[in-house]
Amino acid sequence: MRNYEVILIVHPELDENAVKGLLDRVQGWITTAGGSIDKVDQWGKRRMAYSIRKQREGQYVYIETQFAPTFSAELERNLRLLEPVIRYSIISV
Repeated sequence: MRNYEVILIVHPELDENAVKGLLDRVQGWITTAGGSIDKVDQWGKRRMAYSIRKQREGQYVYIETQFAPTFSAELERNLRLLEPVIRYSIISV
């Protein structure tokens, strides 16, 4: 198990319940793969440095987690396929 930081930028027009459902889905993927969630911090809506998919703002979410290094590729694939996720970053700590 390694420590990771996952940062998500979610579509700015999603309501609180939709963001919560999205986070539950991502956390479910991590725990199903045998990982654990240490911390989830919602930073709220912030202005981005440049527009992505015609959006100038995004809702930022920071997740501290632990999972096997082999799961990183699968998590990246799943995040890429999620429509509301504008950008993501998975960083090994």
